[in-house]
Amino acid sequence: MTFAPGQTPTRVILEQAGGWSRWGGRLAWVIAGISLLVAVVSAGANAQYFQTNPKVIEQYHSLATTATDKVAIVEISGAIMGGDGFARHQIDQVEDDESVRAIVLRIDSPGGTVSGSDELHYRIVKLARERKLPVVVSMGGIAASGGYYIAMASGGREETIFAEPSTITGSIGVIIPHFDLSQFLKRFEIADDSITSGPLKEMLSLTKDRSPELAERERKVLQGLVDEMFTRFKTIVKEGRPELDDETLAAVTTGQVFTAEQAVDYGLVDRIGFLEDAVSRAVELAGLSAETARAVRYKQPRGLLDEVLGGASQAGAMASLRTLAEWTTPRAWYLCTWWPAVVTSR
Repeated sequence: MTFAPGQTPTRVILEQAGGWSRWGGRLAWVIAGISLLVAVVSAGANAQYFQTNPKVIEQYHSLATTATDKVAIVEISGAIMGGDGFARHQIDQVEDDESVRAIVLRIDSPGGTVSGSDELHYRIVKLARERKLPVVVSMGGIAASGGYYIAMASGGREETIFAEPSTITGSIGVIIPHFDLSQFLKRFEIADDSITSGPLKEMLSLTKDRSPELAERERKVLQGLVDEMFTRFKTIVKEGRPELDDETLAAVTTGQVFTAEQAVDYGLVDRIGFLEDAVSRAVELAGLSAETARAVRYKQPRGLLDEVLGGASQAGAMASLRTLAEWTTPRAWYLCTWWPAVVTSR
């Protein structure tokens, strides 16, 4: 075939078109992938946008899927470091949701700070009284010390505290941890020479070398604090378990932990049962039925970028650092553990 000057062969034109087709197809896939990613992120954002509380996502748990009346399962897990964590966000969610008719406290915690445990207990009791909501407790693997303290928010009603067969509970008491590293530092000729406004300002210091007289004075002050907080703990237990007589109360407030069966025998727990048993009891106390109630639970919002970029891991690392800082701050604890608290309330 003869071509005029400047005319491009058909074969060459077809090859160029084929090359563009290949690149165009790849570009189309890239655009499609980006569009899908944007759609997923937007869907997640919209799902959270329509939540009444941006810090909490409600999920269906059990019973009737279409029922409007709810039983709210509020989870308190891990070491209780304060009253402003996810547990508090769940309580706020229940407070704002008029369709909640009962609360199930799902406790899996060794306890934590005195102030954090007391605040959560106070807020749950206050909410239950104002809204006339029955509170039922479901204990997980451990509900000890501050965890048991919060369980007393059930208000002393019959058949409202359930423990699983393997639950550990009790540990009713107060501890102010203290470690003395002064003798260790002496070996390296290191001395704590802090300037204070008074001799008791350095109470619980890890590095201060105290005289026997000052050490005894500090211990008396701290023991007085522990005794006062312990008295409040026993008062809370008595309010939550009014059937306990003085002799039994003295027997269960030694700091000892108990198995679920032992706790039932002492009257610290009403029944052996699981979460679904506690939900059923809450439904009953609220005057509802399995057909007219919907059990819901809550989770913390997590974006797509948290999963892809490890944001959740970074948040967990920050939480651990916060817990370490909390531990190094002198304070009293309703806590059942032999080691410093290294996990925070989830």
